[in-house]
Amino acid sequence: MANARDIQLDALRAIAVTLVLYSHFFAPGGSSFVGHLGVRLFFVLSGFLITRLLLDARDAGAFAAGPALRSFYARRMIRIFPPYVAVLGLVWFASEQSRASFAWHALYLSNFWYARQNDWTPWLLCHFWSLSIEEQFYLVWPLIVLLAPRRHIEAITIGVIAFSLAYRFCGPIAASPALARDLLPPASMDALGCGALLAVRRARGADAPQWMRLGWPVLAAVFLLVVWSDPGLANSAWEWPRWALVQVLPLAPMLAIVAACSNGLRGTLGRLAELPPLLWLGRISYGVYLYHSILLALTVRGQSWIPVNVSEQGPGRFLVAGTATLVVASLSWMFFEKPLNGLKRYFPYVAPVRRRGASEERGFGAVPALDLRPTDQSRP
Repeated sequence: MANARDIQLDALRAIAVTLVLYSHFFAPGGSSFVGHLGVRLFFVLSGFLITRLLLDARDAGAFAAGPALRSFYARRMIRIFPPYVAVLGLVWFASEQSRASFAWHALYLSNFWYARQNDWTPWLLCHFWSLSIEEQFYLVWPLIVLLAPRRHIEAITIGVIAFSLAYRFCGPIAASPALARDLLPPASMDALGCGALLAVRRARGADAPQWMRLGWPVLAAVFLLVVWSDPGLANSAWEWPRWALVQVLPLAPMLAIVAACSNGLRGTLGRLAELPPLLWLGRISYGVYLYHSILLALTVRGQSWIPVNVSEQGPGRFLVAGTATLVVASLSWMFFEKPLNGLKRYFPYVAPVRRRGASEERGFGAVPALDLRPTDQSRP
């Protein structure tokens, strides 16, 4: 159910969450396109891993859609809900400003809240928008992958990507608020869909298209040129196309990199992608992303006790708040998340085939049945 080389995908998780931390702790102004790139990389990874896992379950001989769906949602709840709810509870007691929107965040509707307000208040939970996008994806996508006719899944995936790309052209016509164009689900379905498309192609023996595997450096270079270009005045003729290009151009490079790491990089790059510190950061990346804004707030509040400047973006804040985040996320993984993850073994996607009794096996010359339970190597 999982590629043994998926260990290198943890390295990509580590890179993605590092981009987010750089954006929120170091980059001037408290934000950067780099952080958004990290989130988009998370989306591509999620689309790939979840779709591959569901297709593997569907291909198993003992597959049944109902049990597979129940197991999927149970496993998602075990992995995602406990630390998420813990953070919500902490924010409830620590920030009165967050209580007005608490129900939106509790129901994984943070992206709709911020799009509706067109404002990042409350900022302590502003990063929850992407977690809400993923949860909305988890609610719908398994129904498509497990219930739609298998021959139509690739076409549906391409349709989802096309719809998301078309959405970017609706903004100037509909005069969408600035945050709505980034935070509503269609704005992220292209990244999730690209990851899913790679999994669908893999399931039929294909891989990322050759033009993508060979041409992604060119697209990455064009992306950097667009990012460094002058955005112009708000609502200028270039402002909206520039935003669309910044969103779309990185998709092919990201997909090519995910495809390469899931196949297993060799040589120096492969060894770098399997460095233990990098793999550990990838393993705890969910906690890092979840807790980092709270640790930032506590760090700033404790400025009088800290000998370096953490009140402003820069190396001091990145070092202190980043270290605190890694420590808390590591403790959370070891003593909270990992023990709970052990409960996943009670929810296999495909029920294990029961072994026959010894006398029955001798009578019928049967061989031991295969255990079809999936592994957790990819930790989707």
